[in-house]
Amino acid sequence: MKPVITALLLFFAYLSPAAIAEGRTLTFTEGMTSPPATLADAAWIAGLWRGEAFGGQVEENWSPPLGDSMAGAFKLVSDGKVDFYELEVIREVGNTLLLQLKHFHGDLRGWEEKDETVNFPLVKVTDTALYFDGFTIERVSDDAMKMMP
Repeated sequence: MKPVITALLLFFAYLSPAAIAEGRTLTFTEGMTSPPATLADAAWIAGLWRGEAFGGQVEENWSPPLGDSMAGAFKLVSDGKVDFYELEVIREVGNTLLLQLKHFHGDLRGWEEKDETVNFPLVKVTDTALYFDGFTIERVSDDAMKMMP
């Protein structure tokens, strides 16, 4: 397993018609099944990623695979204050992966209802990208990735 990489750069790319045309984001359609995948396919995400997005500074920290999941925490800081947090997991479910997250205000009040999560089923996996429903995580290099909604 690749060691945890710290202090990496996180790039967010906003969804554009060109990004859709290039297949950077994919949609999970009714009747579709997720492809086979394991946490080994996502292990490269582990580490601390930093960059700029949404008009502020972002930080995302992912743990390496342990058990049947990887856990991540995201925060957006604008004008020196936290705008919001996300707690995220990539879980092995059956023989595939599922990205789940919950949002929180800066004071930790949740956005979603107590027992609800925002779920992104896996659509496609390659050596350099995980394509979840409407959300892509792409490795650009050993020290940079793009996350495209």
